[in-house]
Amino acid sequence: MPPYWYVEKWHYLEFVLREASCLFVGYFAAIMLLEIRCIEHGMGSYAHFQALMSSPIFLIVNALALIFICFHAVTWFMLVPRVFARQVLGYAIPDPIAAAPNFGLWVAVSVIIALFAMRVI
Repeated sequence: MPPYWYVEKWHYLEFVLREASCLFVGYFAAIMLLEIRCIEHGMGSYAHFQALMSSPIFLIVNALALIFICFHAVTWFMLVPRVFARQVLGYAIPDPIAAAPNFGLWVAVSVIIALFAMRVI
């Protein structure tokens, strides 16, 4: 295969980007664990962590991670129902209909977390 086979078709590139997005998922998990550790060590440690995260380089990396994590989630949400519906129901249903429960749950959980973060609930 040629070295850049994955740029020939969008589906190939989408596959490679989704697989590469696991690096950003791992980065996000490591940052969250580091944040929890800083919280455990007191306010000074957490203030230092917040200052570090507000630096321009981390803002750029975190924005890029958010984009890739959302891309990972959307592609996964579109993939799983397609396979699940065929195995459980025995026939294919349209992809948007099959993926709608996943996206609905994602929106619902996001709204609940946002309300919690804004101290509404």
